[in-house]
Amino acid sequence: MHDAHTNSEILAPRVQTAASSDHRWPSSLELKVLVRAYEQPSAWRATWQIVNTVVPYGVLWFLMYLSLTVSWGLTFLLAAIAGALLIRIFIIFHDCGHGSFFKSPIANAIMGSIAGLLTFTPYYHWRWEHRQHHGTTGNLDKRGTGDVWTMTVQEYLESSRWQRFAYRLARNPLVLFVLAPMFMFVVAERVPASVANTRERESVWWMNLALLGMAIGMSWIFGVVHYLIIQTTVIMIASAAGVWLFYVQHQFEDAYWERHADWDYTAAALQGSSFYQLPDVLRWLSGNIGYHHIHHLSSRIPNYNLKRCHDNHPIFKQVTPITLFGSIQTARFRLWDEQLRKLVSFVRLREIKKQRTNEQDRANVDNGSPDGAR
Repeated sequence: MHDAHTNSEILAPRVQTAASSDHRWPSSLELKVLVRAYEQPSAWRATWQIVNTVVPYGVLWFLMYLSLTVSWGLTFLLAAIAGALLIRIFIIFHDCGHGSFFKSPIANAIMGSIAGLLTFTPYYHWRWEHRQHHGTTGNLDKRGTGDVWTMTVQEYLESSRWQRFAYRLARNPLVLFVLAPMFMFVVAERVPASVANTRERESVWWMNLALLGMAIGMSWIFGVVHYLIIQTTVIMIASAAGVWLFYVQHQFEDAYWERHADWDYTAAALQGSSFYQLPDVLRWLSGNIGYHHIHHLSSRIPNYNLKRCHDNHPIFKQVTPITLFGSIQTARFRLWDEQLRKLVSFVRLREIKKQRTNEQDRANVDNGSPDGAR
Protein backbone atom coordinates (compact mmCIF):
# COMPACT_ATOMS: atom_id res chain seq x y z
CA MET A 1 0.00 0.00 0.00
CA HIS A 2 1.39 3.37 -1.02
CA ASP A 3 1.01 5.57 2.07
CA ALA A 4 2.25 8.55 0.08
CA HIS A 5 -1.00 8.45 -1.84
CA THR A 6 -3.23 8.60 1.21
CA ASN A 7 -2.36 12.22 1.91
CA SER A 8 -3.92 15.40 0.53
CA GLU A 9 -2.80 14.64 -3.01
CA ILE A 10 -5.28 11.77 -3.21
CA LEU A 11 -7.91 12.41 -0.53
CA ALA A 12 -8.26 16.19 -0.72
CA PRO A 13 -10.92 16.30 -3.44
CA ARG A 14 -13.46 14.33 -1.41
CA VAL A 15 -12.25 13.68 2.14
CA GLN A 16 -11.16 16.16 4.75
CA THR A 17 -10.48 15.84 8.46
CA ALA A 18 -12.72 18.12 10.47
CA ALA A 19 -11.17 20.29 13.17
CA SER A 20 -7.69 19.56 11.92
CA SER A 21 -5.43 22.52 12.56
CA ASP A 22 -2.54 21.27 10.48
CA HIS A 23 -4.77 19.93 7.65
CA ARG A 24 -3.05 16.57 7.86
CA TRP A 25 -4.83 13.78 6.04
CA PRO A 26 -5.12 10.46 7.91
CA SER A 27 -2.90 7.63 6.85
CA SER A 28 -4.26 4.18 6.09
CA LEU A 29 -2.99 3.02 9.49
CA GLU A 30 -4.83 5.82 11.29
CA LEU A 31 -8.02 4.97 9.44
CA LYS A 32 -7.68 1.31 10.37
CA VAL A 33 -7.41 2.28 14.01
CA LEU A 34 -10.40 4.59 13.61
CA VAL A 35 -12.75 1.87 12.31
CA ARG A 36 -11.46 -1.05 14.40
CA ALA A 37 -14.12 -0.64 17.10
CA TYR A 38 -16.86 -1.23 14.53
CA GLU A 39 -15.40 -4.47 13.19
CA GLN A 40 -16.73 -6.56 16.08
CA PRO A 41 -19.73 -8.72 15.07
CA SER A 42 -22.74 -8.84 17.37
CA ALA A 43 -24.55 -12.18 17.65
CA TRP A 44 -27.65 -10.39 18.93
CA ARG A 45 -27.82 -7.83 16.11
CA ALA A 46 -27.07 -10.48 13.49
CA THR A 47 -29.77 -12.79 14.84
CA TRP A 48 -32.30 -9.98 14.99
CA GLN A 49 -31.49 -9.08 11.38
CA ILE A 50 -32.21 -12.67 10.33
CA VAL A 51 -35.50 -12.61 12.26
CA ASN A 52 -36.68 -9.33 10.73
CA THR A 53 -35.58 -10.25 7.21
CA VAL A 54 -35.57 -13.98 6.46
CA VAL A 55 -38.69 -14.75 8.50
CA PRO A 56 -40.83 -12.07 6.77
CA TYR A 57 -39.48 -13.34 3.43
CA GLY A 58 -40.81 -16.81 4.24
CA VAL A 59 -44.15 -15.34 5.37
CA LEU A 60 -44.44 -13.49 2.06
CA TRP A 61 -44.05 -16.76 0.15
CA PHE A 62 -46.85 -18.27 2.25
CA LEU A 63 -49.06 -15.25 1.53
CA MET A 64 -48.25 -15.53 -2.18
CA TYR A 65 -49.44 -19.12 -2.08
CA LEU A 66 -52.72 -18.02 -0.52
CA SER A 67 -53.06 -15.09 -2.93
CA LEU A 68 -53.13 -17.37 -5.96
CA THR A 69 -56.80 -18.07 -5.24
CA VAL A 70 -57.54 -14.37 -4.83
CA SER A 71 -55.74 -12.23 -7.45
CA TRP A 72 -52.57 -12.28 -9.53
CA GLY A 73 -52.33 -8.54 -8.87
CA LEU A 74 -52.00 -9.25 -5.16
CA THR A 75 -49.50 -12.01 -5.89
CA PHE A 76 -47.29 -9.68 -7.92
CA LEU A 77 -47.49 -7.01 -5.20
CA LEU A 78 -46.32 -9.53 -2.61
CA ALA A 79 -43.61 -10.74 -5.01
CA ALA A 80 -42.34 -7.18 -5.38
CA ILE A 81 -42.08 -6.82 -1.60
CA ALA A 82 -40.33 -10.20 -1.42
CA GLY A 83 -37.89 -9.03 -4.09
CA ALA A 84 -37.08 -5.95 -2.03
CA LEU A 85 -36.48 -8.12 1.05
CA LEU A 86 -34.26 -10.42 -0.99
CA ILE A 87 -31.86 -7.50 -1.47
CA ARG A 88 -31.45 -7.33 2.30
CA ILE A 89 -30.97 -11.11 2.44
CA PHE A 90 -28.20 -10.75 -0.12
CA ILE A 91 -26.47 -8.20 2.13
CA ILE A 92 -26.56 -10.78 4.93
CA PHE A 93 -25.05 -13.27 2.49
CA HIS A 94 -22.49 -10.65 1.50
CA ASP A 95 -21.46 -9.99 5.11
CA CYS A 96 -21.14 -13.71 5.79
CA GLY A 97 -18.77 -13.90 2.82
CA HIS A 98 -16.60 -11.22 4.41
CA GLY A 99 -16.66 -13.06 7.74
CA SER A 100 -18.23 -10.00 9.36
CA PHE A 101 -21.84 -11.01 10.06
CA PHE A 102 -21.08 -13.48 12.86
CA LYS A 103 -17.85 -13.92 14.79
CA SER A 104 -17.89 -17.67 14.08
CA PRO A 105 -16.66 -18.73 10.60
CA ILE A 106 -18.93 -21.78 10.81
CA ALA A 107 -21.98 -19.63 11.58
CA ASN A 108 -21.07 -17.34 8.65
CA ALA A 109 -20.73 -20.34 6.34
CA ILE A 110 -24.07 -21.83 7.40
CA MET A 111 -26.01 -18.58 7.18
CA GLY A 112 -24.18 -17.61 4.00
CA SER A 113 -25.14 -20.89 2.36
CA ILE A 114 -28.81 -20.50 3.37
CA ALA A 115 -28.91 -16.92 2.12
CA GLY A 116 -27.02 -18.06 -0.99
CA LEU A 117 -29.76 -20.60 -1.72
CA LEU A 118 -32.42 -17.89 -1.48
CA THR A 119 -30.41 -15.55 -3.73
CA PHE A 120 -29.28 -18.26 -6.19
CA THR A 121 -25.62 -17.60 -5.36
CA PRO A 122 -22.99 -20.22 -4.38
CA TYR A 123 -21.38 -19.08 -1.15
CA TYR A 124 -17.70 -20.07 -1.46
CA HIS A 125 -17.40 -19.31 -5.17
CA TRP A 126 -18.95 -15.88 -4.80
CA ARG A 127 -16.84 -15.12 -1.71
CA TRP A 128 -13.67 -15.92 -3.65
CA GLU A 129 -14.63 -13.68 -6.60
CA HIS A 130 -15.84 -10.84 -4.41
CA ARG A 131 -12.59 -10.71 -2.48
CA GLN A 132 -10.84 -10.08 -5.79
CA HIS A 133 -13.18 -7.16 -6.36
CA HIS A 134 -12.18 -5.61 -3.04
CA GLY A 135 -8.50 -6.05 -3.85
CA THR A 136 -8.71 -4.49 -7.31
CA THR A 137 -11.53 -1.93 -7.32
CA GLY A 138 -10.40 1.25 -9.07
CA ASN A 139 -7.31 -0.46 -10.49
CA LEU A 140 -7.24 0.11 -14.25
CA ASP A 141 -4.75 -2.69 -14.81
CA LYS A 142 -6.78 -5.29 -12.90
CA ARG A 143 -10.29 -4.85 -14.24
CA GLY A 144 -12.57 -7.73 -15.08
CA THR A 145 -13.47 -9.55 -11.86
CA GLY A 146 -16.55 -8.55 -9.92
CA ASP A 147 -16.91 -5.15 -11.53
CA VAL A 148 -18.89 -3.38 -14.25
CA TRP A 149 -17.13 -3.52 -17.62
CA THR A 150 -15.41 -0.13 -17.91
CA MET A 151 -13.27 1.05 -20.82
CA THR A 152 -11.09 4.13 -20.94
CA VAL A 153 -11.71 6.69 -23.66
CA GLN A 154 -8.47 5.72 -25.40
CA GLU A 155 -9.29 2.01 -25.27
CA TYR A 156 -12.70 2.64 -26.79
CA LEU A 157 -11.31 4.80 -29.61
CA GLU A 158 -8.76 2.11 -30.44
CA SER A 159 -11.30 -0.74 -30.35
CA SER A 160 -12.77 -2.51 -33.35
CA ARG A 161 -16.29 -1.74 -34.51
CA TRP A 162 -17.51 -5.03 -33.01
CA GLN A 163 -15.92 -4.27 -29.63
CA ARG A 164 -17.52 -0.84 -29.58
CA PHE A 165 -20.91 -2.36 -30.39
CA ALA A 166 -20.53 -4.96 -27.64
CA TYR A 167 -19.53 -2.29 -25.12
CA ARG A 168 -22.43 -0.01 -26.03
CA LEU A 169 -24.80 -2.97 -25.78
CA ALA A 170 -23.42 -3.97 -22.37
CA ARG A 171 -23.81 -0.38 -21.16
CA ASN A 172 -27.37 -0.03 -22.43
CA PRO A 173 -29.61 0.50 -19.35
CA LEU A 174 -32.05 -2.24 -20.41
CA VAL A 175 -29.21 -4.74 -20.71
CA LEU A 176 -27.20 -3.50 -17.72
CA PHE A 177 -30.03 -3.21 -15.21
CA VAL A 178 -32.63 -5.74 -16.40
CA LEU A 179 -31.30 -8.50 -18.65
CA ALA A 180 -27.74 -8.81 -17.31
CA PRO A 181 -28.76 -9.13 -13.63
CA MET A 182 -31.16 -11.98 -14.40
CA PHE A 183 -28.56 -13.71 -16.55
CA MET A 184 -25.91 -13.26 -13.89
CA PHE A 185 -27.88 -14.75 -11.00
CA VAL A 186 -29.90 -17.38 -12.87
CA VAL A 187 -27.36 -18.57 -15.45
CA ALA A 188 -23.80 -17.31 -14.86
CA GLU A 189 -23.73 -18.32 -11.19
CA ARG A 190 -24.48 -21.91 -12.24
CA VAL A 191 -21.04 -22.28 -13.82
CA PRO A 192 -17.77 -22.02 -11.84
CA ALA A 193 -14.82 -19.99 -13.09
CA SER A 194 -12.18 -22.11 -14.78
CA VAL A 195 -9.48 -20.82 -12.40
CA ALA A 196 -11.49 -21.44 -9.24
CA ASN A 197 -10.16 -23.85 -6.61
CA THR A 198 -11.82 -27.17 -5.81
CA ARG A 199 -13.90 -25.90 -2.88
CA GLU A 200 -15.17 -22.93 -4.87
CA ARG A 201 -16.05 -25.10 -7.87
CA GLU A 202 -17.78 -27.70 -5.72
CA SER A 203 -19.80 -25.00 -3.98
CA VAL A 204 -21.34 -24.16 -7.36
CA TRP A 205 -22.36 -27.76 -8.07
CA TRP A 206 -23.76 -28.25 -4.57
CA MET A 207 -25.70 -25.01 -4.86
CA ASN A 208 -27.09 -26.09 -8.23
CA LEU A 209 -28.25 -29.35 -6.67
CA ALA A 210 -29.84 -27.51 -3.73
CA LEU A 211 -31.60 -25.11 -6.10
CA LEU A 212 -32.94 -28.01 -8.12
CA GLY A 213 -34.33 -29.55 -4.95
CA MET A 214 -35.89 -26.24 -3.88
CA ALA A 215 -37.43 -25.73 -7.33
CA ILE A 216 -38.93 -29.22 -7.35
CA GLY A 217 -40.38 -28.78 -3.86
CA MET A 218 -41.79 -25.31 -4.54
CA SER A 219 -43.21 -26.44 -7.89
CA TRP A 220 -44.99 -29.28 -6.12
CA ILE A 221 -46.52 -26.78 -3.67
CA PHE A 222 -47.31 -23.91 -6.05
CA GLY A 223 -47.47 -25.64 -9.39
CA VAL A 224 -44.63 -25.40 -11.89
CA VAL A 225 -45.96 -22.41 -13.85
CA HIS A 226 -47.03 -20.47 -10.79
CA TYR A 227 -43.70 -21.02 -9.05
CA LEU A 228 -41.66 -20.01 -12.11
CA ILE A 229 -43.67 -16.82 -12.57
CA ILE A 230 -43.37 -15.83 -8.91
CA GLN A 231 -39.70 -16.78 -8.55
CA THR A 232 -38.79 -14.97 -11.76
CA THR A 233 -40.56 -11.83 -10.54
CA VAL A 234 -38.81 -11.92 -7.17
CA ILE A 235 -35.36 -12.55 -8.64
CA MET A 236 -35.84 -9.95 -11.37
CA ILE A 237 -36.68 -7.19 -8.88
CA ALA A 238 -33.93 -8.14 -6.44
CA SER A 239 -31.21 -8.60 -9.05
CA ALA A 240 -32.05 -5.40 -10.96
CA ALA A 241 -32.03 -3.34 -7.77
CA GLY A 242 -28.88 -5.06 -6.56
CA VAL A 243 -26.96 -4.36 -9.75
CA TRP A 244 -28.17 -0.75 -9.69
CA LEU A 245 -26.83 -0.38 -6.15
CA PHE A 246 -23.49 -1.87 -7.15
CA TYR A 247 -23.34 0.38 -10.21
CA VAL A 248 -23.96 3.58 -8.25
CA GLN A 249 -21.40 2.51 -5.65
CA HIS A 250 -18.56 2.54 -8.18
CA GLN A 251 -19.75 4.25 -11.38
CA PHE A 252 -20.09 7.93 -10.57
CA GLU A 253 -18.47 10.93 -12.24
CA ASP A 254 -15.66 11.62 -9.75
CA ALA A 255 -14.83 7.99 -9.07
CA TYR A 256 -11.32 6.67 -8.56
CA TRP A 257 -9.36 4.80 -11.23
CA GLU A 258 -5.59 4.55 -11.32
CA ARG A 259 -2.97 2.47 -13.05
CA HIS A 260 -1.50 -0.21 -10.81
CA ALA A 261 1.72 1.69 -10.05
CA ASP A 262 -0.28 4.58 -8.57
CA TRP A 263 -3.22 2.62 -7.17
CA ASP A 264 -3.91 2.89 -3.43
CA TYR A 265 -6.37 0.77 -1.44
CA THR A 266 -7.45 3.52 0.95
CA ALA A 267 -7.93 6.10 -1.77
CA ALA A 268 -9.88 3.55 -3.83
CA ALA A 269 -12.17 2.97 -0.85
CA LEU A 270 -12.85 6.60 0.03
CA GLN A 271 -12.90 8.00 -3.51
CA GLY A 272 -13.85 5.00 -5.62
CA SER A 273 -16.77 3.83 -3.46
CA SER A 274 -19.72 6.15 -3.06
CA PHE A 275 -21.76 7.23 -0.08
CA TYR A 276 -25.24 6.52 -1.47
CA GLN A 277 -27.55 8.53 0.77
CA LEU A 278 -30.91 6.76 0.66
CA PRO A 279 -34.23 7.33 2.46
CA ASP A 280 -34.51 5.28 5.65
CA VAL A 281 -36.76 2.59 4.16
CA LEU A 282 -34.45 2.00 1.20
CA ARG A 283 -31.40 2.17 3.45
CA TRP A 284 -32.93 -0.56 5.62
CA LEU A 285 -33.84 -2.74 2.64
CA SER A 286 -30.33 -2.35 1.20
CA GLY A 287 -28.69 -3.23 4.49
CA ASN A 288 -26.77 0.07 4.82
CA ILE A 289 -24.67 -0.87 1.81
CA GLY A 290 -24.95 2.75 0.64
CA TYR A 291 -22.16 3.44 3.13
CA HIS A 292 -19.94 1.76 0.62
CA HIS A 293 -16.90 3.92 1.30
CA ILE A 294 -16.87 2.57 4.85
CA HIS A 295 -17.38 -0.99 3.64
CA HIS A 296 -14.45 -0.82 1.22
CA LEU A 297 -12.28 0.83 3.84
CA SER A 298 -12.89 -2.21 6.06
CA SER A 299 -14.93 -5.16 4.81
CA ARG A 300 -14.78 -6.55 8.37
CA ILE A 301 -17.42 -4.04 9.49
CA PRO A 302 -20.84 -5.75 9.50
CA ASN A 303 -23.65 -3.92 7.71
CA TYR A 304 -25.38 -3.12 11.00
CA ASN A 305 -22.33 -1.08 12.12
CA LEU A 306 -21.67 0.87 8.91
CA LYS A 307 -23.98 3.79 9.67
CA ARG A 308 -22.65 4.20 13.22
CA CYS A 309 -19.08 4.24 11.94
CA HIS A 310 -19.93 6.89 9.37
CA ASP A 311 -21.93 9.06 11.76
CA ASN A 312 -19.44 8.94 14.63
CA HIS A 313 -16.40 10.31 12.79
CA PRO A 314 -16.30 13.76 11.14
CA ILE A 315 -13.87 12.67 8.43
CA PHE A 316 -16.49 10.43 6.81
CA LYS A 317 -19.04 13.23 6.79
CA GLN A 318 -16.74 15.04 4.36
CA VAL A 319 -17.29 12.34 1.74
CA THR A 320 -19.66 13.80 -0.84
CA PRO A 321 -22.95 11.84 -0.83
CA ILE A 322 -24.90 10.74 -3.88
CA THR A 323 -28.62 11.27 -3.37
CA LEU A 324 -31.38 9.07 -4.75
CA PHE A 325 -32.27 11.70 -7.35
CA GLY A 326 -28.63 12.44 -8.13
CA SER A 327 -27.87 8.78 -8.68
CA ILE A 328 -30.08 8.76 -11.77
CA GLN A 329 -27.49 10.97 -13.46
CA THR A 330 -24.82 8.28 -13.05
CA ALA A 331 -26.55 6.12 -15.68
CA ARG A 332 -25.17 8.35 -18.43
CA PHE A 333 -21.50 7.76 -17.59
CA ARG A 334 -19.82 5.23 -19.86
CA LEU A 335 -16.04 5.68 -20.15
CA TRP A 336 -13.12 6.65 -17.94
CA ASP A 337 -11.21 9.67 -19.22
CA GLU A 338 -7.66 9.35 -17.92
CA GLN A 339 -6.90 12.99 -18.75
CA LEU A 340 -9.94 14.48 -17.02
CA ARG A 341 -9.89 11.76 -14.32
CA LYS A 342 -13.65 11.42 -14.62
CA LEU A 343 -16.23 9.04 -15.99
CA VAL A 344 -17.71 10.63 -19.11
CA SER A 345 -20.69 10.03 -21.36
CA PHE A 346 -20.75 9.06 -25.02
CA VAL A 347 -21.73 12.68 -25.74
CA ARG A 348 -18.42 13.77 -24.24
CA LEU A 349 -16.72 11.09 -26.36
CA ARG A 350 -18.04 12.70 -29.55
CA GLU A 351 -16.61 16.01 -28.41
CA ILE A 352 -13.23 14.37 -27.80
CA LYS A 353 -13.27 12.72 -31.23
CA LYS A 354 -14.20 16.03 -32.89
CA GLN A 355 -11.41 17.81 -31.05
CA ARG A 356 -8.84 15.21 -32.12
CA THR A 357 -10.06 15.36 -35.72
CA ASN A 358 -9.63 19.14 -35.74
CA GLU A 359 -6.14 18.79 -34.27
CA GLN A 360 -5.23 16.24 -36.95
CA ASP A 361 -6.60 18.49 -39.69
CA ARG A 362 -4.49 21.37 -38.42
CA ALA A 363 -1.45 19.12 -38.30
CA ASN A 364 -2.06 18.03 -41.89
CA VAL A 365 -2.36 21.66 -43.00
CA ASP A 366 0.88 22.52 -41.23
CA ASN A 367 2.64 19.58 -42.86
CA GLY A 368 1.45 20.78 -46.26
CA SER A 369 2.64 24.33 -45.76
CA PRO A 370 6.05 25.61 -47.01
CA ASP A 371 7.33 25.48 -43.44
CA GLY A 372 5.97 21.93 -43.02
CA ALA A 373 7.55 20.84 -46.32
CA ARG A 374 10.94 21.94 -45.16
